Amino acid sequence: MKKFYALFLFLGFFFIACEEDDTVVDTTPDPDPVVYTSGTANFSNYVAVGNSLTAGFSDNALFIDGQEASLPNMLASNFALAGGGSFEIPFMADNLGGMTLGGNPISGNRLFLAFLPTGPSPTPVAGQGSTEVSTKLSGPFNNMGVPGAKSYELLAPGYGSVAGVALGTANPYFARFSSSESATVIGDAAAQSPTFFSVWAGANDILLYATNGGSGVDQTGNLNPATYSRNDITDPIVFAGSLDAILQAMTANDAEGVIANLPNVTDIPYFTTVPHNPVPLDEATATLLNGAYDAYNQGLLLAQSFLLIDADEVAKRTISFSPGEGNAVVILDEDLTDLTGVNPALINMRQATAEDLMVLTSRSFIGTLANPADPTSINGVAIPLADQWVLTPEEQQAVETALNAYNQTIETLATAYDLAFVDANALLNELKATGFPQTDGSVVTANFGTGGGFSLDGVHPAPRGYAILANAFVAAINTKFGSNLPGVNPLDFTGLYIN
Repeated sequence: MKKFYALFLFLGFFFIACEEDDTVVDTTPDPDPVVYTSGTANFSNYVAVGNSLTAGFSDNALFIDGQEASLPNMLASNFALAGGGSFEIPFMADNLGGMTLGGNPISGNRLFLAFLPTGPSPTPVAGQGSTEVSTKLSGPFNNMGVPGAKSYELLAPGYGSVAGVALGTANPYFARFSSSESATVIGDAAAQSPTFFSVWAGANDILLYATNGGSGVDQTGNLNPATYSRNDITDPIVFAGSLDAILQAMTANDAEGVIANLPNVTDIPYFTTVPHNPVPLDEATATLLNGAYDAYNQGLLLAQSFLLIDADEVAKRTISFSPGEGNAVVILDEDLTDLTGVNPALINMRQATAEDLMVLTSRSFIGTLANPADPTSINGVAIPLADQWVLTPEEQQAVETALNAYNQTIETLATAYDLAFVDANALLNELKATGFPQTDGSVVTANFGTGGGFSLDGVHPAPRGYAILANAFVAAINTKFGSNLPGVNPLDFTGLYIN
């Protein structure tokens, strides 16, 4: 296992010069070497709990290099300077990232930036991944990060069942290294009797809803997660109960720990890269489209005359194109008044605004043909984009409400369990707003593909971004426990993997 040491100690040397019969000795005192201490913490057995952000997921996959550059492995390298022990990782079988179950592919390879004739494009690396889910690894493992896991799933028996993977009831990443078919992630983590732990969990409780354009359901008020679908928002009370149970288990043997809150998903490149108005049109096409939408626009005015909608909604829903750049895409919006019972042609559609967030994956969909035989069936222009391609303001509000509730719970429990607390939400907001200057004059930002902070999936940090997060964790640990860990140098880690 590789260890990453960002800061090196430079010790002074005595230089002795001889001139004829006189010996001159430099009596400058030797600077005291830095001695790293753990303070009141005990780093001898560190266990990390969480999801993909803990596992080292990057570029839309989990692979060896990414696991070695995971946030917990960076922390472990610091802990090793102050009494920390070994840090075992359930490594994937290769650097491709794809997985198979019974020889059949169930996940894709990692992305790299391919320079195609059409321009730079995130592209899966070629080859068949050699990570077979049913090939069990022998643990225990200190990195218990499980990509895709929601808060309550970390406590679910059978979440690491190989047989359950094919049924959709288990997680393929955890199935590779669970201690048994009925094991829980937290059970396996706590069984190692950690002396120190980190918990960063809950992102998927809102992230999957957001990255799928709000196509799930906000389950606030529903306390039975067994009834949830994959893309739903977890009820805040369910989240709070799950996190409390996780911390109870991890502190059962008086272990110290650190916990981080959750970032606002709208700060990540997945939602800030694709503009709402990317459509260029010539005059003839704009005229053709306006003629095609004229009946729809007139129908809205008629609905207003019958007091079915007001003037504000008519203005919001009216569709109009102009020659040149900057035409907004047409989207479906279920929050609009349903007029289809009056006129089936008056479907719930409108043009996107700057308040709408287009998901990153829409860049490969906007402008394609819904019907290859019909050159006018352009997705996002003649054909409205489905809900999965855009996060509307109403959907953003649902995400923000849940996020605020989750983060209040995290901060409250951090105090209750006397843990170090990391404000990851503020840090990633700063990464988006201003970036982090580096010693070589560069700045790590959240810009997609070029900023160095995020990987090519637009959701997970690149190793350099994980390093910035690791330093925030180290700072919180030093403050809470009186340790003097040095942190890591982000420039020691890549901002973009090269195929």
